[in-house]
Amino acid sequence: MDRQKLRGLVFEKTGIKVDSDNPIFALVALNEAVLADTVERQVALLAAAAQELAQQARAAGGIVTAGCAPAPAASSAATAGRAAPLFEPREWRLLGGAGVVALLSAALALAGQALLARPAAAPPTPAEGAARAEKLARAVQKLDPAGQALIRSEMQKP
Repeated sequence: MDRQKLRGLVFEKTGIKVDSDNPIFALVALNEAVLADTVERQVALLAAAAQELAQQARAAGGIVTAGCAPAPAASSAATAGRAAPLFEPREWRLLGGAGVVALLSAALALAGQALLARPAAAPPTPAEGAARAEKLARAVQKLDPAGQALIRSEMQKP
């Protein structure tokens, strides 16, 4: 904890000058200690939960680690003189399911876009353009002279 840095920060944010011997720094130190203890406990709980999750995945056959027995299909392939398969059948099914879900999601997104997108407006015909211009001219004439001058100057800009 850098007291000088904290003093400067307090002064910048509040305009209050705090002495380096102020009891507020005892509270800051206490806060740091409590925070460190809490973080340490949370890290330990997270590590335990991750270890338990890894054990459950191994038990379900999803993870093979060094020192663990290989899956039955891999051991039979190895004894037959062939290389172990890249994926187990269960993993192929999961990959296939994920692929199908991805394709369906993309199709749904495209269908939604096609249904909800507005078609581009057709450009106005010359007659419609002239009618709009006349309507704008009438609206500008109803404004005060300063507003009219401002609109005319803006319309002259490229």
